Amino acid sequence: MDFVFSLSPALKIMANQEDNKFSWSRLPRLGKILIICSGVAALGYFLIPRPSELSNIPLEPYSEFISKVERGDISRVRIGNQVIFYQSKDPLESLPIPGNPPVNPPESSNPFHGDSSSLASKPSSNLVSGRVFATIPVDNPQLPQLLQQKGVIFEAIPVAENSWISTLLAWVVPPLILVAAMQFLFYRNDDTRKSLLFNKNLAKVYGDGEKYPITFSDVAGAEEAKTELKEIVEFLKDAERFNKIGARIPKGVLLVGPPGTGKTLLAKAVAGEAGVTFFSISASEFVELFVGTGAARVRDLFAQAKKNAPSIIFIDELDAIGKSRSSGSGTSGSNDEREQTLNQLLTEMDGFSPKEAVVIVLAATNRPETLDAALLRPGRFDRQVLVDRPDLAGRLAILEIYAKRVQMGEDVNLKAIATQTPGFAGADLANLVNEAALLAARNNREKVSQIDFKEAIERVIAGLEKKSRVLSEKEKKIVAYHEVGHALVGAVMPGGGRVEKISIVPRGLSALGYTLKIPTEDRFLMTETEFKEQITMLLGGRAAEELIFGSVTNGASDDLQRATDIAERMVTIYGMSKSLGPLAYDKTGQANFLGNNQGSPRRSIGENTAKAIDEEVKQIIDASYQKALAILSHNGNLLESITANLLTTEVIEGEELQELLNQAQMI
Repeated sequence: MDFVFSLSPALKIMANQEDNKFSWSRLPRLGKILIICSGVAALGYFLIPRPSELSNIPLEPYSEFISKVERGDISRVRIGNQVIFYQSKDPLESLPIPGNPPVNPPESSNPFHGDSSSLASKPSSNLVSGRVFATIPVDNPQLPQLLQQKGVIFEAIPVAENSWISTLLAWVVPPLILVAAMQFLFYRNDDTRKSLLFNKNLAKVYGDGEKYPITFSDVAGAEEAKTELKEIVEFLKDAERFNKIGARIPKGVLLVGPPGTGKTLLAKAVAGEAGVTFFSISASEFVELFVGTGAARVRDLFAQAKKNAPSIIFIDELDAIGKSRSSGSGTSGSNDEREQTLNQLLTEMDGFSPKEAVVIVLAATNRPETLDAALLRPGRFDRQVLVDRPDLAGRLAILEIYAKRVQMGEDVNLKAIATQTPGFAGADLANLVNEAALLAARNNREKVSQIDFKEAIERVIAGLEKKSRVLSEKEKKIVAYHEVGHALVGAVMPGGGRVEKISIVPRGLSALGYTLKIPTEDRFLMTETEFKEQITMLLGGRAAEELIFGSVTNGASDDLQRATDIAERMVTIYGMSKSLGPLAYDKTGQANFLGNNQGSPRRSIGENTAKAIDEEVKQIIDASYQKALAILSHNGNLLESITANLLTTEVIEGEELQELLNQAQMI
């Protein structure tokens, strides 16, 4: 049974989280100046245009450059990695005006300007001014030899030294950008900040001294589990009484049970009753991508719990990190990180003494059969508390709690609803009440009535009505006879239940009609006769099809599967076979609360034994099927009248249905 409630975080923890958030005003002045200067320098470097040496120099093909060298038209060459500058010998283009000797201004873009000192040893005939050209170099190792043969003065362009701005942008700005990005990621929000703190636990902390709105008095349907956990609360409140007599409180309490029965709620109720610091975390939050993260978070969690002792650590879905290490082959491979986390958890649970720091570990799982044996030994999880589905009294108490949250009509009978919902867990009942409230609001009613609860039960069990799924007249007739066949056989052979409703309105994924059978009471034992009655009722629909139409359809596929499963369990598990005797031929494993065990594997048996099992199962099914045919044949007129009524109204229930079914006669 699950209740939804919230606990206020400890003010101290909230303050620590606020202190860790990023704030511009908290940066030092030097840091602000560096960030601003780096941003301005980066913008200037990328946005301010820089003059190019090739802006005023014509660019010619490399082939033209080689041709001029071979013709002797070039006087001087400067060779760089990305460009080659060369000066022409053409005297006409550089003929000076009389009285005005050629002088290159200081701001000239001529790449040969200012380098005449290097040419002092050369003949003056090579210094005739000419036009300057540029070309893109091609890998040509013979170029220096060619230039030397033609008497061309050539030299290499020295590599330009980087300016201080380039150095700043290359070595200072990138680290600053990286630091700023990391700061943004760390402090963008609480979830991101926590996910990047690899060695810090992600537990939600509820401070001590706070008054919680939910206590054990608000939890119903788990009285035995509450009794066990109340002892933990008493120890936290008055540990001296236990220590005086020499008693030691369990270090760990493991809550096991099906999903939705209230394991997480009970753990939080313990914290609410005890009034101590409560750490709540899911086991999957320990393991991350990085190796060692889980173990570090376990250490940090227990260190924080010891610091705030007395305290409670609650680990939900413990099977995420506590799976048995003995399963599988010798090496774990990708599971090494999970095993390191498990080993650290085992060490921490052994590493503290109740006399030093009172830290109690609560954990919940619905897969206890997969847990490692080292976790379950005394000294770690000393006690296992079963939180099972509630009985009739428990369901009634749960419904009374949830009924207080909605507006209930005077006609609502909660005991009748609890009787009609066997096997429902607390979460199922909470969903049932909510569905009934939604149906009442949809129909513009101010209060929830009994009709809303009936419809809600059918929606939870069979699914939503599919009124848009239109059947042909022939199919509707087949479905009607099929469902009435179930109801008639079920009325004669109840098998521990009572037929409450017949409908040919499609529901759920594949149900074209349904017969609603409700147990009259909570049953824990079933006799062989009752099992056979259940099988006979399941085969009643197929028997009606064969009796009326002379053929069968695929509509009974689910009925056949369920009937065969019951017969197999009778023979192989319950020993209800006269020919095979009281022997168990199937291996029944440990409790599987998820219900996905896919059946029990058979023991190693001989071929003759397997054949005998199949023959016995077939004999039970055949006998039940013949009995269903006989019952329907004996009540043929009643079968026709109920079917005609059902085809007209589509639904028969309540007193009308009971009056009709009471006319059925046993053969």
